[in-house]
Amino acid sequence: MREFAYERATDAERAVAAVNAEPDAVFLGAGTNLVDHLKLGIIGPGKLVDVSALPFDQVTQRADGGVRIGAAVRNADLAAHPVIRARYPMLSAALLAGASAQLRNLATTGGNLLQRTRCPYFQDSTVPCNKRDPGSGCSAIGGFDRDQAILGASDRCIATHPSDMAVAMAGLGAVVQVLGADGEREIPLVELYRLPGDAPERDTVLERGDLITAVDLPALDWAVTSTYRKVRDRASFAFALVSVAAAVDIADGVVRDVRIAFGGVAPMPWRAQAAEAELRGRAATEANFAAAADAELAAARPQRLNGFKIPLARNVLVATLRELSEAR
Repeated sequence: MREFAYERATDAERAVAAVNAEPDAVFLGAGTNLVDHLKLGIIGPGKLVDVSALPFDQVTQRADGGVRIGAAVRNADLAAHPVIRARYPMLSAALLAGASAQLRNLATTGGNLLQRTRCPYFQDSTVPCNKRDPGSGCSAIGGFDRDQAILGASDRCIATHPSDMAVAMAGLGAVVQVLGADGEREIPLVELYRLPGDAPERDTVLERGDLITAVDLPALDWAVTSTYRKVRDRASFAFALVSVAAAVDIADGVVRDVRIAFGGVAPMPWRAQAAEAELRGRAATEANFAAAADAELAAARPQRLNGFKIPLARNVLVATLRELSEAR
């Protein structure tokens, strides 16, 4: 591991300035992703600016009826928060489906959003990876691609985003609060991430020194009818093969509104806008749920070993919507 300098930030503005002042400085929160990559030699920053003591560890009610989640709120605390459990059950369920209890006790909201989109080849510094070393090639293409993306990938990278929490937040229409060198700004969560295209080394649209301070959830009253379903190879501590976060508003058997996001299928949390459009104003029937899934997955482009993800995603979405419609 490369030697590095360490600074403990005392306020957010100074933290941003400290990272901007040095070309190889990075923020350190809980470090559950960053420290792994330091140990593996994937990254070697010259300075770590520790933001874990900044006052962003609260969940608060907003005047507009929504909720603000501080970037330093621990995953376990957020999953157990009574407001989140009551009003946004899909978010609580997604958090509980992620990682292990030990990691959830340490990992933060901001860090979870910013964990690297990655695959095993990214973690192995002995093989080519465009995300780790731009222009070196993608070892997953033509390699072991079973777990890789079927939506939004490129000929430079086919890795999937690992976060469960981010999938639920994408479905809810969350907005990320960011502090940068030019002040504060808001970024809709679905616009925070970028597809790999020809620059897979950039996971997000954040600029150097940008610090996530909070995430806002809208006052979506009908999100009480929501859930998160994750399919994985083992019962815990495994990334999703396919996951679905969904919330639905049904009245008189008709879908008035719906929110859907997929995980495990794309380089970013995948908001299923085509499926949502297909469902709004239609009867809450299994046939319509299947048609919505087909509309979203029409753009899927599987790799050699992961074609099974298309019917799996279809079936998981249909089952999730059926469960929610029956719960009404």
